[in-house]
Amino acid sequence: MTGYLSSSRSGHSRMQHLAATQQEEKSPTMKVSIITVAYNSASTIADTIESVLRQDYSDIEYVIVNGASTDNTIDIIKHYEPLFQGRMKWVSEKDNGIYDAMNKGIGLCTGDIVGILNSDDYFTSDDVITRIVPYFLDPERRIDAVYGDIHFISSDRPEKTVRYYSSRFFHPRWLRFGFMPAHPSFYLRRECYERYGGYRTDYQIGSDYEMMVRLFHKHKIKAEYVKMDFVTMRTGGLSTRNVNSRITLVKEDVRACRENGIYTNQFLVVLKFLFKIFEIRF
Repeated sequence: MTGYLSSSRSGHSRMQHLAATQQEEKSPTMKVSIITVAYNSASTIADTIESVLRQDYSDIEYVIVNGASTDNTIDIIKHYEPLFQGRMKWVSEKDNGIYDAMNKGIGLCTGDIVGILNSDDYFTSDDVITRIVPYFLDPERRIDAVYGDIHFISSDRPEKTVRYYSSRFFHPRWLRFGFMPAHPSFYLRRECYERYGGYRTDYQIGSDYEMMVRLFHKHKIKAEYVKMDFVTMRTGGLSTRNVNSRITLVKEDVRACRENGIYTNQFLVVLKFLFKIFEIRF
């Protein structure tokens, strides 16, 4: 499909060179906005915030959208706010679900690049942002987005990887089977959100997939895979809580494809769950 770029050895070498040059000059030229959506996340959000603070890229804007939590999530946010020295902005109010909150976050962003870090996840390493920015700065081709890998851990055994989700083999032709890049590793130019729209709030749990279908198939954005583990995620996300959630997800995946001009059906989408077996770590 036109508009899709796969990574290459020479491309990675060029990215490494740009990253090294950027680090030496200490003068980043692109602002990166990171959005965290939270609701009653007091038990995990400190890890999320601290992982943002530890990023060694200096031009980061951190946006937190708190859905009027009833626990002490706000107190934790206020505790860390001064440490960002003006680089954090946050809002706390009721929303119409996680995707509405994500759209609010996008609306607050002023960065050139936007990524989302969930309130129960954290960056796997301290140089994630430093390593992805050069892809957007590459003068030989204009990249709209980058994506990479993530891994899942058990809440009671954080040292144990229970699943590794690699986006390495993603290609837009796999969208009809329900495949997409790992959403927590997806970083997109803010201008693409402005041009193509944000998350659909009429989807319950599949709006991130609908956006991928819209961006890659309908608008044919240029994206590149980064061979790196971006984010550590705790198990138990919205789309994998129970059988009913999976059924809803399959239906919404089919709907997303059809609304954006891709033929698929529930049988084709269900095949992705067979593939996920190979991601499990014992």
